[in-house]
Amino acid sequence: MRLVLSNSICLTIGISLVPGSVVVLTRAAFTTRNINYGGATAFRSSVGSTTGGGAFLPSILSSSSSSSSSLSSSSTNNNEQPPSSDNYSSKQLVGLGMRSFQEGNVQGSIDYFDRADKMDASLRPYLWQRGISYYYMNRFQEGSDQFRNDVKVNPLDVEEIVWDIACTSRLMTSTKTNDGDAVVSLPPSNKMSLPPGRKDGRKIMGTVYSLFRGDGLTEQDLATAGHSGSPSDEFYSLFYLSLFCESRGETGKAENYMRSAVKSSYSQGRGAGDYMTSVAKVHSTLRGWN
Repeated sequence: MRLVLSNSICLTIGISLVPGSVVVLTRAAFTTRNINYGGATAFRSSVGSTTGGGAFLPSILSSSSSSSSSLSSSSTNNNEQPPSSDNYSSKQLVGLGMRSFQEGNVQGSIDYFDRADKMDASLRPYLWQRGISYYYMNRFQEGSDQFRNDVKVNPLDVEEIVWDIACTSRLMTSTKTNDGDAVVSLPPSNKMSLPPGRKDGRKIMGTVYSLFRGDGLTEQDLATAGHSGSPSDEFYSLFYLSLFCESRGETGKAENYMRSAVKSSYSQGRGAGDYMTSVAKVHSTLRGWN
């Protein structure tokens, strides 16, 4: 779900990128951004378009180098309980939640996101990471609620809409095929949509959106768009093809797509800092697809 503003780009344009800081520039000027929550990176794909998606977080999440250093001295693992909220700022708690998720401690990530929310309720519609964590804990209604809340402040982000469809599809009554796979009819009747005449500026997301909403495009259309696009397009097409198939109960296809997403050049290369490549890896681990 969003972007990278690298140190090399910053040097080229004369910006000093302080660890833990947030650099926000116009989408018309740049195609990537990197938000660092005191050590944990929230990097989501986007494009330089005034019509594009990509949630730009509120200034409360802008961090300082001192807060980053204090957070870097802390660590989490599956056996640790989150420390008291009094010890960290809301922004640092979000960072700890992201790190916990990346380490495979999904419930721990929710604990941190909840603490951040409790400390500063204005963060609530920006906690898309918590919605993803809810999905992997099978808390699909809470996941749907989170993504629908997100869309209220970021209506052009296709990924919020797609994750909501994934959550609501898992809440629907399903049937079984002869091989035991669940079959779910997509999309759900209460699916969200982009505002009339508007679109997420990321080209690949238009195909993802159409596929999940049942607007006419097919799996093959998304696979072709990813194959013919950039490395990030390839990763995101594979990732969302897997999520789409999982939502339909097609486990075998979902596994093949996600394995390919994890092994993609983007996931293994310049996209390694993208939170969504971490989501792909955690997804594979939780499903036993490693």
